[in-house]
Amino acid sequence: MIISASRRTDIPAFYSEWFINRLKDGYVLIPNPRNPKRLGRIDLSPENVDCIAFWTKNPAAMLDKLGDLDSMGYSYYMQFTLTPYGKAIEPGLPPKAELLRTFAQMSGHIGAIRSVWRYDPVIVDDRHGVKWHIERFSEMCANLCDYTERCILSFVDPYHSLNGRYRPLSQGEMTGIAAGFSEIAKRCGIALYTCAEEIDLSQYGIGHSVCVGQSLIEKIIGRRISAKKDANQRAACCCIESADIGVYDTCPHGCTYCYATANPKAALRRAAEHDPRTPMLTGYPNGDEIITECPGAARKIVQYSLF
Repeated sequence: MIISASRRTDIPAFYSEWFINRLKDGYVLIPNPRNPKRLGRIDLSPENVDCIAFWTKNPAAMLDKLGDLDSMGYSYYMQFTLTPYGKAIEPGLPPKAELLRTFAQMSGHIGAIRSVWRYDPVIVDDRHGVKWHIERFSEMCANLCDYTERCILSFVDPYHSLNGRYRPLSQGEMTGIAAGFSEIAKRCGIALYTCAEEIDLSQYGIGHSVCVGQSLIEKIIGRRISAKKDANQRAACCCIESADIGVYDTCPHGCTYCYATANPKAALRRAAEHDPRTPMLTGYPNGDEIITECPGAARKIVQYSLF
């Protein structure tokens, strides 16, 4: 089983102690997003977990726990979303210089191949034009080129929950950014990909990639895995199946483009009330829930493969 931790919230930033406790206890309870009276129980034993895909905007709180992950025998990688936006868009994040140092520290422990940089989302408006993005991307590449092998970019999606705050990019804006980014990334030795985008940018050397990808996971774990496309994601998303252990409306970062936090006040309250000892990210079971064992036998193929 591949564990996603998490598309729904920032577990490394706010819930790393809880996550390590869940690994030690060997399971986690996940409320159904549409029916909180139904809980899924996921086996988190090392034998059942092939790899853990982390999603974060600030893994500083988890850096001292990476040794625990290693000693317990888990394979994992970090997807670090690092953009150049200021407090008006990302109010809850530390200064960018601090985040760049955190990225370097993270990569120093887990290596460049497991340190994936996400420049996501690309927002174009009066303050953040194509030229501005190209200049900021160049600065960030200069700081990160020794610490990552790939960068995944994604253009902002105007989700209904964002109330028209951001507009979709035009074709010209997307190709302009692609042309500028590709030249910079090539000079810095960083492979550039898009995430869940229908536009074909292959003429700029930018391929379609996936956040939970079979080839990357196989390189990390040193074995081939049996996998199929995750049918629960958007049509343009090519991620393989994973079990997400996060909960919506629990991330206090407050990023204005976030689709996973529709109620910022609820997110702040839930984070403040969080107990790292509970089997659930938020609260305890009441005892009247229906608990279902989530299927997910390990997907490793027995034969070893050399990469």
